[in-house]
Amino acid sequence: MDELRRITINDSTLRDGEQAPGVAFTLDEKIAIARALEQCGVDEIEAGTPAMGTLEIEEIGVIAHSLEKARAIAWCRMTRADVDAALRSGVRHVNLSIPVSAIQMRAKLGLTPDKLLVQIRAVISYARDRGLEVAMGGEDASRAEMAFLLSAVNCAAEAGATKFRFADTLGILDPFRIFEIFTEMRQHLDLALEFHGHDDLGLATANTLAAIRAGATHASVCVLGLGERAGNAALEEVATGIERLRLGRTAVQLQRLTRLAAIVSDAACRPIPAGKAIVGWSVFTHESGIHVDGLLKDPLTYEALSPELFGRTRSIVLGKHSGSAAVRQALEEAGIAASPAQVQIVLRSMRALAQCIKRSISSRELIDLYDQTCGTFANQPRSQEACA
Repeated sequence: MDELRRITINDSTLRDGEQAPGVAFTLDEKIAIARALEQCGVDEIEAGTPAMGTLEIEEIGVIAHSLEKARAIAWCRMTRADVDAALRSGVRHVNLSIPVSAIQMRAKLGLTPDKLLVQIRAVISYARDRGLEVAMGGEDASRAEMAFLLSAVNCAAEAGATKFRFADTLGILDPFRIFEIFTEMRQHLDLALEFHGHDDLGLATANTLAAIRAGATHASVCVLGLGERAGNAALEEVATGIERLRLGRTAVQLQRLTRLAAIVSDAACRPIPAGKAIVGWSVFTHESGIHVDGLLKDPLTYEALSPELFGRTRSIVLGKHSGSAAVRQALEEAGIAASPAQVQIVLRSMRALAQCIKRSISSRELIDLYDQTCGTFANQPRSQEACA
């Protein structure tokens, strides 16, 4: 069996994630998130933006000091002032970002392509001379001319950058185009390639996996897909996708993802949607009669991802779409030996109740339905647990 490529996971929850509207982490929350990320196996953690000021610089330093294995990274603009601010935080790794699309070069910086290349070379050399490990970030790379993009990245590499981050800043690309772009970059560039995707079209995870398939070595993600506007590629989705699709291997411990998501959700004051892939409460919960019947026979019939892989358990609930197999099992667990005819009677009543109250049916409610439709429990064999 071929050895799978090692993919580095770069998490930006503390930087891009905190830029989500209304999100503001305390220092204690940042440290808790950083440590949880490290325990989960994340390789690189963007700890913040030093240019925000003295408090941010101090907090980045505290976060970096709290880590034992993961690399703390400061996100900076491609300026000497930002490099100096990063140095004051004590980090040894920086992402120096600069717009590479014509519209952003002109509108944001007022620079020509030639002057931009001069700035890239000067600032990266300045950072390297001061002992920093440098990654170049190409903001709005998805709208850049490929010829200029390659020139800019080669310029960065010559100045000492070891990684290039391609940012789909506006989330405008699809996986097919991403695959083409990274295939071409891989053919012309020697340094490590990272993809940073936004989710405006709901394609951030798919785009990240496409970049990895085409040769990207690093994936930039945020827990729960937190981030500006529609957010970023979700750590939990990308890490699981890399493993299950055999695109590579990471150090992420999948069984720790649920706890990590809960920590970030609490700190961000953003509830995790019930159906959120991997970490939502309902993703291993089943109601549909056809599905439950299959699962009771063999979990592989309707679970491509085992809940045990994530340290979770399967749950079968009763509701409008349940079938006789689920009702029969629930009654048996309650110590009730119902006949096939009785199961059907209870099933009809349960579906009607579920539609009326618009939620799942509890075990106690199911027992009450049985009692109401099939006679008293006094004449039925039941376990002591069912009577409790």
